[in-house]
Amino acid sequence: MIDLRSDTVTMPSDAMRDAARDADVGDDVYGDDPTVNELEARAADLVGTEDALYVPTGTMGNQIAARTHTQRGQEILVDDQAHVVKWELGGLAQLSGLQVRTVDCGERAVPTPEQVRTNLVAEDLHRPGTGLLSLENTHNSRGGVAVPVEHVEAAAEAAHAHDVPVHLDGARVFNAAIALDVDPKELVEPVDSVMFCLSKGLGAPVGSIVAGTEEFVARARRTRKLLGGGMRQAGIIAAPGLLALDNVDRLADDHANAQALADGLDDLPGLSVADPDTNIVVVDSEGAGMTGDAFAEACTEAGVGCGAFGEHTTRFCTNWDVSREDVDAAVDRIARVVA
Repeated sequence: MIDLRSDTVTMPSDAMRDAARDADVGDDVYGDDPTVNELEARAADLVGTEDALYVPTGTMGNQIAARTHTQRGQEILVDDQAHVVKWELGGLAQLSGLQVRTVDCGERAVPTPEQVRTNLVAEDLHRPGTGLLSLENTHNSRGGVAVPVEHVEAAAEAAHAHDVPVHLDGARVFNAAIALDVDPKELVEPVDSVMFCLSKGLGAPVGSIVAGTEEFVARARRTRKLLGGGMRQAGIIAAPGLLALDNVDRLADDHANAQALADGLDDLPGLSVADPDTNIVVVDSEGAGMTGDAFAEACTEAGVGCGAFGEHTTRFCTNWDVSREDVDAAVDRIARVVA
């Protein structure tokens, strides 16, 4: 099986397994785990924030940020295709008591300043007001779009002008940085907090980071505890995360493989594929007379893992366990599917 379902399916390297076995550990709830402490310090430095917090998952990281920034009953402003809306089990309502106000950001993937200003709600006697603007970069459901720094800045500035904080779901923010050829600090600087995953393209078996100011992270640490994230001797899982931080530059290989996959599939009859910004390739199979579900099932039966993404679309995600030779083989197998 050539597994292109996600960049979360990668296997940890031997070095990561060794690091987990040999990790220097302590009780992280007491702040005594040196490996976790090192990971948090290095992660904060990498994205240019004052502090960082290690969390089990990206979803928990986003939900921690939302709860930490807001008060119950407030609104969160977010793109209608955002991960925090589509794929996090209504956590914004269940865990933080937030009302979700969505906007259609289209290909831009983040709201324009005008969309922000129009949809912000001021607090008054009758309304709790907007408590948070949440952005996403790269944007998963919009095809791995790498959002330019200036678009992030413009949306954040519009929110900050009304004293509304901004969170960035940066699960794949390093993919965005590589695609845009910018320092990840530039993508994070306009926002008040960021979450990024160690367990996607960077290859760690588990874990994500929430980063921001020292004051924000101190409050986020309490929220993590509330949500059950007191992980004790977490250095065993944090140690592979330290190695993952060294894998940022290799994301360019995934992007090159994604482009090769897109080019190969777009040449097949009945398939239409947009050029990918990063490592996510979205294939439209309507011209082949196949729904996304049917196409994904047929590809899987042919030995190429993928997932339905819409009525006629399917997502393929390159990752560090997939070589260029695997990409070429995947195209050949899918060619037989649509023949």
